[in-house]
Amino acid sequence: MSTAAVPRWSLRRLLLGVLLTLTLALWGGSAFIVYREAQRESQELFDQSLAETAQLLLSLAENEAREHGTALAIDLRIPERPDHHRYLLFQIRDARQRLLYKNGGAPSTAFAVDAPEGYSWARVNGHRSRLYTSWNADRTVQIQVAEPGSHRDEISTRFFYKASGLGVVLAMLAGLAIWLCIDRVFRVLQVSADEVGARTPNDLADVPLEGAPSEVFPLLLAINRLFGRVRQTMEYEQRFTGDAAHELRTPLAAIKTNLQVMQRARSVAERDEFIAGLNASVDRASRLVDQLLTLAHLDPQDNHGVVLEQADLAALLTEEQAHWQSLAAGHQLQVELAHAPCRIERESLRMLLRNLVDNAARYTPVPGRIVVSCGQAGGHSYLRVADSGPGIPAAMRERVLERFFRLPGAKAPGSGLGLSIVSRIAAMHGATLSLDPGMNGVGLAVTVSFPASA
Repeated sequence: MSTAAVPRWSLRRLLLGVLLTLTLALWGGSAFIVYREAQRESQELFDQSLAETAQLLLSLAENEAREHGTALAIDLRIPERPDHHRYLLFQIRDARQRLLYKNGGAPSTAFAVDAPEGYSWARVNGHRSRLYTSWNADRTVQIQVAEPGSHRDEISTRFFYKASGLGVVLAMLAGLAIWLCIDRVFRVLQVSADEVGARTPNDLADVPLEGAPSEVFPLLLAINRLFGRVRQTMEYEQRFTGDAAHELRTPLAAIKTNLQVMQRARSVAERDEFIAGLNASVDRASRLVDQLLTLAHLDPQDNHGVVLEQADLAALLTEEQAHWQSLAAGHQLQVELAHAPCRIERESLRMLLRNLVDNAARYTPVPGRIVVSCGQAGGHSYLRVADSGPGIPAAMRERVLERFFRLPGAKAPGSGLGLSIVSRIAAMHGATLSLDPGMNGVGLAVTVSFPASA
């Protein structure tokens, strides 16, 4: 009992995993780049805002100091906020580093005594802060503005969480869209698989191609072509079996009749007559079986691997001359051989030649003429067997190539398979088969024209 192979991997899951991974990787990389760029831009904005605030406060403090002087330090104590560490802190000092102004939450000690002018980092109230230091034009008043780094980090974190949340939603939507697209593609294959799986062994109708995407269409088309070849093979086998049974019935019935009559023979001469008839029936059955086996062997479905070799028809006919001369014994046999190179399969071509000569000998009354010839014409090599027999009417020349077909009123023994075998062998060689009038318009000439040889 055969067991179905267990699938080891799923193309659907593989595509879904690969596409989702690529999507998330691209989104993650893009989000990181955007976040870093946004963080850099926001730092520049924060620094610019810090500098503008410092310059504004410095202008106000300078104007105030010009009006009231700086002999005494002025300490403007603004009520402290419980979360002052989250906001700007500033100190304004004179040239002797005396504290003039500060806001609530700012310490009395300098943020950073040796801080360079411009931007720097310092620890204020135990927190890492961005510091901006500036002097007025005559360097009598200095301002230092400190912004806690946690303020910037908090804003950046909020932006990161919002961007991440939006990215997760977009990734989920992208994953859903990818899954729907993949499912749509594979649903076509699943429908086709279910449709084929539900069929009976004899149901070989084409798989529907409607709605199939262009990538899947060649696969379904190849399956339909395979079904077509299987249908042809089954039809061929059914016809072959039916025709063989029908044709074998006649010689077998004759054998049985001769045996029954022979049992009631009243004399030796009468028995010998029935034995001769029995031998003829056995010979006919044997010949029919041989031709049936030959025809089965030449099934076009099994001839894809036939190997053709370069040869000369004249040499092959010379090798076979003794055999087909015995087939044509009693007839006027004429042989005309010329150089005829082509690609052939020797055994099948010998069979073709024997069938042609045998047909010509059986249908041509003794001492009729039979001409076997080969040569070249029009760039093609040919093999021709012509006779002076009754010939075949033009209207029947296509039908005699069918299996088991015999001309009405034909008296010569036969099964109607000879020319069918010849036709199959010619097709196997890629050659053309033509049936024409024989010598001087009398009889039949069968010509096999082979493709031009290199």
